Amino acid sequence: TSGLMCYEFTFLLTQLQKCKSGPVDLVFLIDSSRSVRPHEFETMRKFMIDILNTLDIGLNATRVGVVQYSSQVLQLLASLDAMVKNINQIIPLAQGTMTGLAIRYVMNAAFTAEEGDRPKVPNVAVIVTDGRPQDRVAEVAAEARERGIEIYAVGVARADMTSLRAMASPPFEDHVFLVESFDLIHQFGLQFQDKLCAIDLCAERKHDCQQICVSAPGVFICDCDEGYTLNEDKKTCTHMDLCNTVEHGCEHQCVSTPGSYYCVCPEGQQLQEDGKSCGTCKSANIDLVLLINGSKSVRPQNFELVKKFVNQVVDSLDLSPHGTRVGLVQYSSRVRTEFPLNMYHTAEEIKAAVMKIEYMEKGTMTGLALKHMVENSFSEAEGARPASRNIPRIGLVFTDGRSQDDITEYAKRAKEAGITMYAVGVGKAVEDELREIASEPVEKHFYYTTDFTAISNIAENLKLNVCPEESQGEIEVKDPCACESLVEFQQATMSSLEQLTQKHILSK
Repeated sequence: TSGLMCYEFTFLLTQLQKCKSGPVDLVFLIDSSRSVRPHEFETMRKFMIDILNTLDIGLNATRVGVVQYSSQVLQLLASLDAMVKNINQIIPLAQGTMTGLAIRYVMNAAFTAEEGDRPKVPNVAVIVTDGRPQDRVAEVAAEARERGIEIYAVGVARADMTSLRAMASPPFEDHVFLVESFDLIHQFGLQFQDKLCAIDLCAERKHDCQQICVSAPGVFICDCDEGYTLNEDKKTCTHMDLCNTVEHGCEHQCVSTPGSYYCVCPEGQQLQEDGKSCGTCKSANIDLVLLINGSKSVRPQNFELVKKFVNQVVDSLDLSPHGTRVGLVQYSSRVRTEFPLNMYHTAEEIKAAVMKIEYMEKGTMTGLALKHMVENSFSEAEGARPASRNIPRIGLVFTDGRSQDDITEYAKRAKEAGITMYAVGVGKAVEDELREIASEPVEKHFYYTTDFTAISNIAENLKLNVCPEESQGEIEVKDPCACESLVEFQQATMSSLEQLTQKHILSK
């Protein structure tokens, strides 16, 4: 038997305008069981020919195949210049109604490359039947739809509506048709022509646009996200280097990112509030809690990169019991405090603990992690300094995907609680979620990269430190207990004064 065949009509020019649907691979499955009477089968022939005469058929346009089924399947044989003749010569099989068998045949034989099916071209099957299938159709039809075949189910007279809905693609109001008799089947033909002409090639995913597909009737064009330009192949996109196209104003260096840019400073200096100039302000003390995503989408090898990212951040901080404190929380489908703020006091201790963390490998409950951070991580019980001491509280969320729960409430509560929030995303992280988590100005607190291997660059440019004059953490800095050298100096001075007094050198 021959598979899906292409027929070019050079005859029967009608007054109907040809449907410019773009490339489509179309197969008719026609019921030729014994319940279909001879005059009804003749009406079905005319129905197919009428539809074919409205289509733009050709090697690079619409390709058409016809399959009749009963208790067996028969693929129609025809030459390019004799399709109508061959349709008129179909002899009904006049047996049972094995619709499931027909669908499987179309899926496994007709819509294959060997039989003429084209990649990235919509596959459309039209099933016409007048009875209830004698075999199972739901499972095989679902499999066909999963393979990208769009199925129209047309029932005539005695057809079973439940079976039609089990076969058809959703939405059913566009793909299921029930007509009273074969004489009225042309009504479906008119509606089908309209729908076929309006096939959304983007929605059918029959395109190879790298970023954005814009659909028009029968055609599509590719476009790019903001910050990218379309290449000459009209499909792929290239990241625009905004540093070379805008007045960025960076004092030292401009780094371009997709759709944006940021400024960086030389080693030993920090980016100032204006996001452009550099300064040498000393780090203030902070309470920092990191929330890292340990979901299965991260993958074990990337989780090791995440831990190295955390340790790079730790290396940039001035850690001590009376200085900066760091706590770490891992989250997936649940949340686990790996260590609280008051557990480790040196960079070496924290980095060793980070490398021992075990990967959780489950879901992505970012909202639950934010709730845990707000309610637990910054509590005095877990080592956060009292709010009255005005030590800046900073939360950093690292994620690689969309949250499976709502983040809105606790992203808002965190900022209302005075926590400065940073959001770092990689890969499939959702920009809108990251921006919702980040504190204002968002551009200063939001970082994203497409590749895990690039997160080390983020760690180098991430400025979590707060200048003393910008915070009110001086209370902690000026804690006399932390100024051991000053206390020693004062004690030594008092001792010397007492000795001099005893020798009457300073007596009145």
